[in-house]
Amino acid sequence: MNGLSIELPGMQLKNPIMPASGCFGFGREFSQLYDLNQLGAIMIKAVTTEPRFGNPTPRVAETDAGMLNAIGLQNPGLQKVMNEELPWLDQFDVPIIANVAGSMMEDYVNVAREVSTSPNVKALELNISCPNVKTGGIAFGTDPSIAKELTKKVKEVSSVPVYVKLSPNVANIVEMAKAVEDGGADGLTMINTLIGMRMDLKTAKPILANKTGGLSGPAIKPVAIRMIYEVSQHVNVPIIGMGGIQSAEDVIEFFYAGASAVAVGTANFVDPFACPGIIEELPGLLQDIGVDHISELTGRSWGKVDQKTYHRA
Repeated sequence: MNGLSIELPGMQLKNPIMPASGCFGFGREFSQLYDLNQLGAIMIKAVTTEPRFGNPTPRVAETDAGMLNAIGLQNPGLQKVMNEELPWLDQFDVPIIANVAGSMMEDYVNVAREVSTSPNVKALELNISCPNVKTGGIAFGTDPSIAKELTKKVKEVSSVPVYVKLSPNVANIVEMAKAVEDGGADGLTMINTLIGMRMDLKTAKPILANKTGGLSGPAIKPVAIRMIYEVSQHVNVPIIGMGGIQSAEDVIEFFYAGASAVAVGTANFVDPFACPGIIEELPGLLQDIGVDHISELTGRSWGKVDQKTYHRA
């Protein structure tokens, strides 16, 4: 036992590190660089009922401490994911978390019902927080009553636990978290990107064709940690934290705030070996801190004391 194994609803993880949805595709390119069996889990690209091309280009812009993106949930559609991507991922001994998206509640329900039947899908991530689509997405993630209703409908048809991905683009993140918990969510993932813009100096127009995009990377890490700190004290479900994680030290901060596992997003674009690098560094860092198991750090900043029995595998 290396002090990293984690138990979450629906999943036994070798370690708490996973690539975030949208930043890893379906893992094919990364599998050419390292063994994906090293990962704790994989959050695959968002899945919608029909294939989506996404937003017009340009869709990505760098910032001083991160990046803006307005991909618009580009994906090959449910049937291709079921027939090709998930069977290909089955060669790896890694739990898959399927990110479920849509434009209407019926879309989410249909995708959740079918994708949750895949043997290697151990949990769903309900994407109600994408800021880059005109319908669905964040429209569901900013109204507590709608978010609760959608969570309940997806739970009714899903055969695996449902994690709900929260948007930071709300006035009261705790209210949103409690609403989806009341709707039956088994866990939370947080945070998604913050809405931002950049301007082209020559044209005086927004750089992104979509005008606005989602800001990710180190710039949003303090926001993510603050929100996890607030939410984790008011819910009784585990949180998979994300938002600017680049190092093992960042992971420890997220655990102190209240996370039980973490997802690495933008760092994968900067360094494709970011996830295995963090996994390798964590045991030594835990030793330096003086704990036997990483779950002992969950909520340490505010005095949570019951995490050992709840999260340890």
